[in-house]
Amino acid sequence: MHDLTMGYVFDPAAVLTGQYLDWFIWGLATTIALTVAAWLLGMTIGIILTLVRMLPFRSLEWLVAGYVEYHRNVPLLVQILVWYFGVPQLLPRAIRMWVNSHHSEFLLAMVALGLASAAYITEDLRSGIRSIPKTQYEAARSIGFNYLQAMSYVILPQALRIVIPPLINQTLLLFKNTSLAMAIGVGELTYRTREVDSYTFKTFEAFAVATVLYLAISFAIMALGSFADRRLKLEIR
Repeated sequence: MHDLTMGYVFDPAAVLTGQYLDWFIWGLATTIALTVAAWLLGMTIGIILTLVRMLPFRSLEWLVAGYVEYHRNVPLLVQILVWYFGVPQLLPRAIRMWVNSHHSEFLLAMVALGLASAAYITEDLRSGIRSIPKTQYEAARSIGFNYLQAMSYVILPQALRIVIPPLINQTLLLFKNTSLAMAIGVGELTYRTREVDSYTFKTFEAFAVATVLYLAISFAIMALGSFADRRLKLEIR
């Protein structure tokens, strides 16, 4: 007769062997790839939005402000679903077919996450630029730099060094938000963890492993950010 008094035995080895280990590895690799791709997109668009917003045109400033407010106030999951179910229907058929044949779930999740991150990055960069004395921009213009040159060679490099801490926070947030991509079928870490759970019925073990992996990458990001902040810390005079 089965002993009902026997307690639950925690057995992580049950989800760290064979194909289950492979699923965790693939999921973690997909999460990291999605984080890096979305971060690069977000940083690129964030810088562009910052440059546009600093121009002396009120209409452009309002346009960027509207972009920021949308992405900061609409739940990120909704944004991902809009990009996956809605935006492709607006594309020309040839482009839609190309997207569908090239890992559309990953691509569209990357776009949604990157655009959302850009909204926060541009706010951080704008704060960094505001902390730089206007005389530096004026000095750059006085030696013949145009607007883009002054921002690219003088202002933005300093602003980026100033806002390293908030950028690290945004990177951590982006890394954690990749778990939302499972809603559209992206095989990232949380998606793979649920697969392991479904096949093994070892819920606690599966999500304990996922938790450890998320914590390990998060601590690595924080350590890298702390190192970069110490090496690149800038005092504005």
